[in-house]
This record gives sequence, C-alpha cells and structure tokens, in this order.
Amino acid sequence: MTLSPVEAQHSATLASLIRGEIRSAGGWLSFERFMQLALYAPGLGYYSAGAIKIGAGGDFVTAPEVSLLFGRCLARQCAQVLAAVQGEILELGAGTGRLAGCVLTELAALEQLPERYLILEVSADLAARQRERLQRLAEPLRRRLVWLDRLPEHPLRGVILANEVLDALPTRRFALRAGQLREVGVALEGEQLIEAEAAPDAELSRQWSRLAGTLPALPPEYESEIGLRVTPWVASLGDCLEHGAMLLTDYGLPRSQLYHPQRVHGTLRCHFKQQAHNDPYINIGVQDITAWVDFTQVAEAALDAGLEVAGFTTQAAFLLATGIEQLVAAASDAVLPHARLAGEARRLLLPGEMGEAFKAMALTRGELPPLIGFTVQDLRPSL
Repeated sequence: MTLSPVEAQHSATLASLIRGEIRSAGGWLSFERFMQLALYAPGLGYYSAGAIKIGAGGDFVTAPEVSLLFGRCLARQCAQVLAAVQGEILELGAGTGRLAGCVLTELAALEQLPERYLILEVSADLAARQRERLQRLAEPLRRRLVWLDRLPEHPLRGVILANEVLDALPTRRFALRAGQLREVGVALEGEQLIEAEAAPDAELSRQWSRLAGTLPALPPEYESEIGLRVTPWVASLGDCLEHGAMLLTDYGLPRSQLYHPQRVHGTLRCHFKQQAHNDPYINIGVQDITAWVDFTQVAEAALDAGLEVAGFTTQAAFLLATGIEQLVAAASDAVLPHARLAGEARRLLLPGEMGEAFKAMALTRGELPPLIGFTVQDLRPSL
C-alpha cells in the first residue's frame, strides 16, 4: 500500500536516523536495536509519533477494539483479584483507552472499583487520545484515572494488565546456517537498509545454547527470534507487585511449539493499514513490528522474579471461563445487538480468528483464590 506524502516524509526521516546509527556502529546494527528505533525513537518511532494505529482506521485491531466483551470479561477477573486484595489496577500501553473505559465501567457495575486506575503509556499521542476518550466516563470513574510516564516507585496491590505489550518488545533475530548460529541484523547497501548476518555476541550465544538443549531437532537452515528483553521486563513488573496478579494477553506459544521445525522463518510480522507482511525494512516508523511471545520464557522469568504462574490458557478458554456466553445471552431480548455481539464473540473465540493464537497468562504474588479465568483449560503443563 502506498504511503501518503506525510507518511513518506516521516519514514524517510526515521530511515535517515537509522542509517546514521548503522554507520556510527561500524556498518551493522542488531535487529533488536533497529526495532527499538523503528518503534520507539523519540518523536519518530511508530509508537512515539502521532498516527492512528489501532482500530478500523489504523494498522491493526486488538481484542478490546473488536468488542467490549473482551474488556467486560477481563474486568470480571480483575474484580475477583480486587475482592481479595483491594488496591489498584495498572494498565501498560492502554492503546485507545477503550479497554480502560470498559474495565472501569464493568467494575462499577460489579461494585468492585479499584482505588486508582493507573495507565503507563510511552506514546504521548496515544496518551492524549486516551484522555479524550476517557473524559466521557462518569466523574466517579474519571477521578480514579492517573497517567504515568514510568513504573510506580512503590509496589502496588491489585492487578497489572498488559494486552499485546510483550509482542512489541524489541527482539533479537538469529539464523542457523548449516547448523551454526548467526545473528540477523541490519546493514547498508548504498542508502538501502538490508538484512545482514554477523557472528552472535556472547549474550545471544549463551541464550541460544540454553534454549537449544530443550528444543526438538531443528533444520540446519532456520530463522527465528529470541526476546532477550522479556526477562528484565517481567522482573521489573514483579518488583511493582506487592500482592495481586499480572494478567498478560498476547499471541504466542510455549517454547517447544514456537520453535517448531516447520516454522523455518520465525514469527516476525509487520502490520500496516490492516495488512500483515514480513518486511520490516519498508514503511519504517509508520508500521508496527511484532514477534510472537515465548510463554515458556515468560514463565521462567516469573519464577526467577518470585512470582507464581497461576494460569495459562487460550483467549477463548479465558473468555468462556469469565462469562462471555452469558454476556451475549443477556442481549437476547434485542435482536440486532445480540446478533452483533454474537459476531464479535465468534471473532474473539474461534480458532481461525483470535481464540487460539492469543493466550492469557496470570502471574501472581501472595495468596489468592484460584483465578476464574483459568478454570476451563490449564495449559501450564505445556510450558
């Protein structure tokens, strides 16, 4: 799809910055650093600059944008945790604010509102959009909203929400060539950004050696990703949680399924104007770049941080356990709303849509009752 003149200029400016960094680094940049700049370079990266990213007019659609049913179900899980520990909710990367508004509205109906609803948002543009949307909430809900530009200084009691955050963490890319490990990065051919391989550094070599011993035999020619930032990310969030639950929803797999012998080109995907493709070197700064989550790695990081993996399941099973069918049935007295809700529910639940590719994971600290969202299906043994 062709870029608009404004998009083209924006992309060219960021590409020029990246070319400068490649030259300063000696001609080669790790993909992780490239992805960091493409997504988060101040004022230019995809998540740092102003653009409509999420929803029908953006580049991709998240579950909260598909239907309020997702947020209402998630709120029911939050309500159970808040009933046990009281406290607050912290949402990471709140997108358009639709999820926050839905969760707060449902929690008000359930009479289980958090003391505060904190939003940590790295994009000033998205934070402004969130404030505009959430100003429509009733005043008792609005006054609970607080925007943060960094993680809280003091650990909180309650719930931490991260919907489609992990997949946007900059990731390393690697390749096996005749069975030997290489790192995939970015170089220049004239002014053109190109993919280029280099010898892996000590950290990537160490992580790959650790992973390789747990995986099935892979083809001698193979490419994929390793998210080295996942472990410190989980650790930092663990430090923020005194008592309660982290609820993570994202697309991904257990490690043995993620690094499957048939998945020879990895999981890296780009999203631009509702189209998915696998070329991160075009549309720089105006398209999203993601990679599937290794949920085994998330679970390992959680245990290292002193957290418990209290649940792991598909999005479909999580939504069924938190009452999506009852919410749809409650609209049965109004034919059009019921038909619309049923269609939205199918998109959230069906294996060919979002129901199987997306997973839900709960990481907890302190005593809690069994979490309702993970009672239909327990995939923890697959980790």
